[in-house]
Amino acid sequence: MSSFPPSPVLVLQDAQRQDLGEAFRFLGCEVLQPDDPADLQATPRLVVADAERAAEGFLEAVSDRFPDVPVILLGESQADAQGSTRLPYPLTLSSLRAALGLGAPPGEGDDSVISRLMVGQTRVMQGIARLIRQVAGTEATVMINGETGVGKEVVAQAIHAASPRAKGPFVAVHCGATPADLLESELFGHEKGAFTGAITARKGRFELAENGTLFLDEIGDMPLPMQVKLLRVLQERTFERVGSNRTQTTNARIIVATHRDLEQEIAEGRFREDLYFRLNVFPIEIPPLRERIEDLPLLIEAISARFRDEGRPVARFSPRALAVLAHYDWPGNVRELANLVERMGIMYPDEVVEPDMLPPRFLGEAGEMPPDVIPEEGLAPAVPNPTLPATLPEEGIDLREFMAQMETELIRQALDACDGVVAQAARRLGMRRTTLVEKMRKYGISREEEASES
Repeated sequence: MSSFPPSPVLVLQDAQRQDLGEAFRFLGCEVLQPDDPADLQATPRLVVADAERAAEGFLEAVSDRFPDVPVILLGESQADAQGSTRLPYPLTLSSLRAALGLGAPPGEGDDSVISRLMVGQTRVMQGIARLIRQVAGTEATVMINGETGVGKEVVAQAIHAASPRAKGPFVAVHCGATPADLLESELFGHEKGAFTGAITARKGRFELAENGTLFLDEIGDMPLPMQVKLLRVLQERTFERVGSNRTQTTNARIIVATHRDLEQEIAEGRFREDLYFRLNVFPIEIPPLRERIEDLPLLIEAISARFRDEGRPVARFSPRALAVLAHYDWPGNVRELANLVERMGIMYPDEVVEPDMLPPRFLGEAGEMPPDVIPEEGLAPAVPNPTLPATLPEEGIDLREFMAQMETELIRQALDACDGVVAQAARRLGMRRTTLVEKMRKYGISREEEASES
């Protein structure tokens, strides 16, 4: 796991806030908290300033003495701090690591982390895992394509964690969320006085990612002028801070991601073709959740396990609830699924979630349980077999057999509800009659159709 260098962190905090120093001590830092910055003997590697202290002039005094030390400013203030990284209260460990350019804690360069991060047993997900294993040990630039919420950053983290750079930092930058006029400073850093508000020098993400991985998320949203500068860095592996004429080299590996069709963006003049070919060395396409719905139970269990490890409440989903979720289109992909699992855990901790407990949007346009999935009142209200395990057994499960058993049971319930009329049962299951007949033949289900069926 990456850690801070032994040089100390200077923390300037308001007297009522005692969490800042503790946060950095938790990360293994030596913390300096002098009453007067003039008393400092050692040069800090980082300055963390509460907004109130910044407004009182403490930050300016520190910046004058240590002009090259980066600054993180916490909270809201009238102080002009455009040259600093700003974090809001309440302070969280994840936001602090992100601001420091540490990203998620990296792995140790072994590809077993790929199996932990890349959840899914569908052929396409197994193929993606193979691609990650192939490219992780190289220095090739990777372009990850996929809809918003499919987990592009998870793939980038898996590549980093399985690579020889695993002990280095993983630094993520969202190109679309950073204002265009600040993106150059965000990537390359700046010197004190380089622009209005640059009250101290600051390292950019390329410097923070040295000997690690720089992940440029939503690269398709990068403005054209910045695309030119990024292309130069990729070609020459050098850059300059804003306001500096000193050339620095970079040893960061580049991984990019986008939800846009960059070839279409090139045709419409919004993305440079030369940059596209420079970035698209090793493309990886992540499918949307609706195209790998068979992975839904495993994804839910993986998300639940993560919440459980974090001490957060977790609910379980009945087979009928899973059947309803399997019919949902998932426009928000895995991110939307994680939000649902979190919400259900808060509302129904340690309970089994049935279809009528799900939010209305998962139940169809009218907010009702889909009749092609849920039996009508008076019929068997639940699928007795199979049952979803509370936790994935240590020895694992045969997911294909589990899904087949659940599909078989739902088909039998639909046929019972429709007195064996296959056409009606197919409508209830939301599939074509021929598809249902094929599945009945596959599972050995034999039903005589009523005379009215033709």
